[in-house]
Amino acid sequence: MKSINKTPLWFVSMILIPVLFSLSSAASPKQNPFNNEEPSSQYFKIQVVDRQAGRGVPLVELRTTNNIRYFTDSHGIVAFYEPGLMDMDVFFFVESHGYEFPKDGFGMRGKRLKTSRGASAVIKIDRLNIAERLYRVTGQGIYRDSILTGHPVPLKNPVLNGQVMGQDSVFTCLYQGRLFWMWGDTGRPSYPLGNFSMSGAVSDLPEHGGLNPAIGVNLKYYVDENGFSKKMSPLKGPGMVWLDGLLTVKDKQGRQRMVAKYARMKSLGEAYGHGLVVYNDATQSFEPLVHSGADFLPYSSSGHAFSVNVEGRKYYYFATPFPLAVRMRVRAKWDDVIDANHYEVLTSLEPKKPLGRDAPRLDIGKSDTPCRWVSFAELTGNNTSAKIPVIKALKQETENTHLYDIESGKKISPHGGSVYFNAYRKRWIMITVQQFGEPSFLGEVWYAEADTPVGPWAYARKIVTHKKYSFYNPKQHPFFDQDGGRVLFFEGTYSHTFSGPAESATPRYDYNQIMYRLNVDDPRLALPVAVYQIRDRQNRRGYLLRDGVEKAGKWDFVESIPFYAIEPARAYEGLVAVYVHKIPGKNGQTFSLTVKCPNPSAKPIFYALPPTDLGGENSRVALLYEYRHANTEERLYSTQGQLGNKGWTRTEKPLCRVWKAPLDTLLLDSKAKPTGEY
Repeated sequence: MKSINKTPLWFVSMILIPVLFSLSSAASPKQNPFNNEEPSSQYFKIQVVDRQAGRGVPLVELRTTNNIRYFTDSHGIVAFYEPGLMDMDVFFFVESHGYEFPKDGFGMRGKRLKTSRGASAVIKIDRLNIAERLYRVTGQGIYRDSILTGHPVPLKNPVLNGQVMGQDSVFTCLYQGRLFWMWGDTGRPSYPLGNFSMSGAVSDLPEHGGLNPAIGVNLKYYVDENGFSKKMSPLKGPGMVWLDGLLTVKDKQGRQRMVAKYARMKSLGEAYGHGLVVYNDATQSFEPLVHSGADFLPYSSSGHAFSVNVEGRKYYYFATPFPLAVRMRVRAKWDDVIDANHYEVLTSLEPKKPLGRDAPRLDIGKSDTPCRWVSFAELTGNNTSAKIPVIKALKQETENTHLYDIESGKKISPHGGSVYFNAYRKRWIMITVQQFGEPSFLGEVWYAEADTPVGPWAYARKIVTHKKYSFYNPKQHPFFDQDGGRVLFFEGTYSHTFSGPAESATPRYDYNQIMYRLNVDDPRLALPVAVYQIRDRQNRRGYLLRDGVEKAGKWDFVESIPFYAIEPARAYEGLVAVYVHKIPGKNGQTFSLTVKCPNPSAKPIFYALPPTDLGGENSRVALLYEYRHANTEERLYSTQGQLGNKGWTRTEKPLCRVWKAPLDTLLLDSKAKPTGEY
């Protein structure tokens, strides 16, 4: 007993505490609902797959009859474990933007499943979208349900990366052999207010060890001392910092530099100031390069920059986002990029020389006034006080920018998006979101093509739809193109903002980036292309598509675009072939269009709709008539009721039906060629 009494108290404690803890644990009920089993064995795994593609579909809502909502992760998986609803039949309503599950006999779109622990089930859903939803790029829980059910995942950080909960509007740039990413306002787990000075990350290109873009993107975030996505542009002064127009250019020392335009925002539509920033590799952040006010550049937003070859010189063109149009460019040289006066705009504005201190007078061009590239300095007459009126006039000039829905003929207001050259289509492709769309105000995504980067943009096809939910600022990633450009990838910001109430926000997905894949060879993307009216040196008129104009070197002879039609490579059932036929005229040989093949070796110049007047199905479809000149026997073709010039007589019967040309200013930039860079 004496020896026991002399035992140190700390030694007794070391013995008794584990024993007491063990007894306590045995006496209390277990808190682990899985009873020490593998978590995946407790969940019922539900995977929703695209019936056409056979892969999992993210962002599909499964809802029970008592309105418990689940959303599939990027593998299309829901890990279902609901006490009281396990090992029994449970009905799930199935719903997703741009996808559809068939109705049953009572009109219910859903399926009854036996929710057995450790078991799995597959639900097949039909895709209505032309584009295919692939995965979520940013935010928490990208592969949450896959992890819970033991399903393999491709990402290094599948559930939380850089402590990012949500991110707005993506920008990318190839820099020093890697892909540099930027986003706007970024949410964090620890507080509702996050990073409002741009976030950044890098990833490896697929050909240099990066993931196949069909699978995902391994992002390596730049983080602060707390592990949260750091401020990439910590500019002094009030307001949120937004960057755009990201590009690379060599400085005077020959070093590659990354430059962006900045805006310190007071609100969504008002800025404290604008300017340029340059990336510092040592600090891994953007630093001020040029400070200015609201009159810094011709357009307040630069959008996404893309490289273009103009007669052997490299330029950056900008898809200025609101409304989306390619109207600004700058030479890819350091001194030009950092000087706002060297930026050029495509405009029909006519600058006048200033008198003394007076600003130059600007005349807004009419529809027949040709547009050309003019430097900001030339438009302002190098008069600083003229910048504001010039900027206002340029904005007014672009206010009527729109596309036409190929199905209905209705106008589409393109909001934000991107433009890049596509090697497979050999055309410039625009991916844009529609403003004032249906069923979502800012969630309807469209596809359009043009022969040059500035246009002519005319007809578009909807490729993604949302039900009262936004999907804004979509951006194509041309460096992810596959199969020679036949398959392209784009992403956008999925958010309830602007299109739906906050109560409808999708858990985990809201305010994050979602990636889509699009096959541009899809027959539904067959859009009418411009048919150019050419007037040669002998004053003879003819009709050619882009390929014909290019081959003949006749861009300088383009007189107008009288109508649009389907190119031969995209012809589909129900169209009629239209040929060019050479015929004698009083002033030499002339040309006519005919639906009768003139000889066995003749190939159609374009395809059109048959002349049957169905009436009213599309306001942009019109009958194409031939007009003959009484003196010269020359032929012209128009969708107008009568030609304004005298001496022309319209044939009684129409040749075919085509798509009307927009009545806007003819926008062409035939000298702009792709560089193969991004």
